Amino acid sequence: MSVEINGTAHERAPRPGQCLRTYLREEGCLGVKKGCDAGDCGACTVHVDGEPVHSCVYPAFRAEGRRVTTIEGLASPSGELHPTQKAFLEAQGFQCGFCTAGLVMTTAALTDEQRADLPRSLKGNLCRCTGYRAIGDAVAGTCNVDPFGPAVGAALGAPAGPQVVTGSARYTFDVDVPGVLHLKVLRSPYAHARIVSVETAAALRVPGVELILTHKDSPDRLFSTAQHENVAEDPADTRVLDDVVRFIGQRVAAVVADSEAAAEEGCRRLHVEYEILPAVLDPVAALAAEAPLVHGDKQDRNVVGELHASLGDVEAGFAAADEIFEATFRTGRVQHAALETHGAVGWLDEDGRLVIRSSTQTPFLTRRAVASLYDLPLDRVRVLAGRVGGGFGGKQEMLAEDLVALAVLRTGRPVKWEFTRSEQFFGATTRHPFVVTVKAGARRDGVLTGLQLSVLVDTGAYGNHGASVMFHGCHESVAVYKCGNMRTDAHTVYTNTVPAGAFRGYGLGQVTFAVESVLDELSRRIGMDAVSFRELNVVRDGDDLTAPGDHVDDLGIGSYGLDQCLERMRACHDLADTAPDGWLVGEGMAIAMIAAGPPGGHFADASIRALGSGRFELSVGTAEFGNGSTTVHAQIAADELGTTPDKIVIRQSDTDVVRHDTGAFASTGVVVAGEAVLRAARALRSSGGDIGHGHFDGTPRSVAFNAQWFRVAVDPATGELRILRSVHSADAGTVMNPLQLRGQIEGGVAQALGATLSEHVDLDATGEVTTTTFRQYHLPTYADTPFTEVHFASTRDAIGPLGAKSMSESPYNPVAPALANALRDAIGLRMTELPFTADRIWQAMRQGDVTPFG
Repeated sequence: MSVEINGTAHERAPRPGQCLRTYLREEGCLGVKKGCDAGDCGACTVHVDGEPVHSCVYPAFRAEGRRVTTIEGLASPSGELHPTQKAFLEAQGFQCGFCTAGLVMTTAALTDEQRADLPRSLKGNLCRCTGYRAIGDAVAGTCNVDPFGPAVGAALGAPAGPQVVTGSARYTFDVDVPGVLHLKVLRSPYAHARIVSVETAAALRVPGVELILTHKDSPDRLFSTAQHENVAEDPADTRVLDDVVRFIGQRVAAVVADSEAAAEEGCRRLHVEYEILPAVLDPVAALAAEAPLVHGDKQDRNVVGELHASLGDVEAGFAAADEIFEATFRTGRVQHAALETHGAVGWLDEDGRLVIRSSTQTPFLTRRAVASLYDLPLDRVRVLAGRVGGGFGGKQEMLAEDLVALAVLRTGRPVKWEFTRSEQFFGATTRHPFVVTVKAGARRDGVLTGLQLSVLVDTGAYGNHGASVMFHGCHESVAVYKCGNMRTDAHTVYTNTVPAGAFRGYGLGQVTFAVESVLDELSRRIGMDAVSFRELNVVRDGDDLTAPGDHVDDLGIGSYGLDQCLERMRACHDLADTAPDGWLVGEGMAIAMIAAGPPGGHFADASIRALGSGRFELSVGTAEFGNGSTTVHAQIAADELGTTPDKIVIRQSDTDVVRHDTGAFASTGVVVAGEAVLRAARALRSSGGDIGHGHFDGTPRSVAFNAQWFRVAVDPATGELRILRSVHSADAGTVMNPLQLRGQIEGGVAQALGATLSEHVDLDATGEVTTTTFRQYHLPTYADTPFTEVHFASTRDAIGPLGAKSMSESPYNPVAPALANALRDAIGLRMTELPFTADRIWQAMRQGDVTPFG
């Protein structure tokens, strides 16, 4: 076959059935990404004879005699960027950047007429990070980058921006590893079963199959896939390969072969005999004394964690109330949907040391876990991450590295395992489903007298993050309010379903949805507007942060901007919007508070070395996955050293770079790793030498505040909901980079809107995940996502580096309740189960007497 790729003739014939995406990557075009392999996300978009196509569903043989252009070939032969690449760079129309090559290629082919209708023209390209506003700016030619002024506070672009828009940024699998073998996994068809036998003879006869791994090859050691500094925070309930499977989709065996096709065929030829065991799929049923035990070999009940605690006397509080409202709220499973799937590639270096390159938020904790599993000294394991294509908490897990490591150690050869998009749905983790009952009471003057939570968390088949998500969700959601009488009863339970895990907000989004909805209803019943009710009851500067239960006492209010956020919400009422005739219109708001980092310690090391000629090398452990920490770290170092960020060269996310870094989670990229960078820069400046080191242990911690407001319109004939206006106010302390901070907030709001309006991972009656593609899952597109007005409170934190606070997770948390409250205002009914799809809204209106509030 002869095909022209980026102006060069290529003669290699594709394999039978090969798609153009994999063919192009094998020809060295690594900017062509895999996000779905189903034509749903657009990350693989290339031009064929000038027309954009999704190369994952375009047969490679059809490119014969054609001219193919990838992101690498879009610039001029002299290297000058294409106007579309320049526009995305100047607008910073990306965060993690994994989708950017596809978006650039789509945009570059648009006509003027198509550019005028982006909701339609970009329907084939998904972005999980940005919220799409910056992408719209790029298409419009808007420049958002402002490189002038002091390093801290400037709207600087990401250091990797030029690489992102040209396709040269290297993600996990954008490396050439000679002789690499491919790993594929056979997964369980049963929710609960014991493996009696695995017959491997037929699989071993498949040409190219090198190794088959079963539970008999697994180390007899339990661990948790969750990665925390404190290992004891999560139950050790997992094996690399287990002889008992506890959910449909659990790993049963692995086949390692010289091609993916051979490994997949090997999996098909494995014969497994199972002894089917009783399963429990419902969290309420799992609490019952007679329920089947998910981990009966380890404990005598299905409870992973529980909290039963009080402040004051909640019954006395309710007795003193003039109005009481109680309701139960449900949130379902949500997928992280990072465009880069989980996966890792491993090899032995020239010294025989195990090296794992992984799409991870926690390189150092993953190294520790792998070393512990295989009895290796820490210095005999290296874990590194390239640029990570989105995380959102989902990559605070070890879901691939353990098995890749075992295969490398057994074969002595490089091994690669890249999850398919379907595996992300049934073989990775989801957000924890919650059932939350809230009872609240208040006097007629608006003062809260009692607040009670009853919480049930479904952690799925394994306990990774289960208890800590519950504790976190039950803390800041109520600690933001001053109420002397509180009670919390909460359980996290095992079920024989796909495991849940860390997800943006870490439990707060689920509980805040319930608490803020109930308080909105309570304020209505006493005749007080939502903002005034909160102003009366929220914590103030200098107040203690209290909630039922024992908590680490290093959390305080380092700066207070919640009053400014609430005032911004009040001003929203004066905004005018036009709704379609006959539609019901409503508005609502909600607030949220989040701790800047986890309790119990979160550690970061950094070092800065003078390179000469005014340049410096900054070494940090934190991974970059669109969170913007790399940019801010360069700004912090430049500010302290009296130079400009372009003089800072950054090495990161590699266990060979610094001593230790807990990881890029819990919104610590700025407040923990950034503090370590600041200390390293100060050490270098004060020493007068060539190198400075910095360390921070993550304590004390401050809190960040967010408030969200929506005006919505609902079609009473169909249940369709349109967001007329979205406004977000955030107290992030010192705004280190307004461009990137705005992007984090917009992306958080957009992701939360997906969970609120359309996203849901479904299970059938056997516990099998039936939502296995983006097309079924309904991620928000450009057309679905409103642009959010973002406002920053003016504060300077006493704890965070240079006065900054965290803002990666917190924008997510008030979105669902704010939308729920706006929907309640529009249709006169309180909806209590997410997501608010049009059919559910329509059914609710048919069953209730809808009287819109004026």
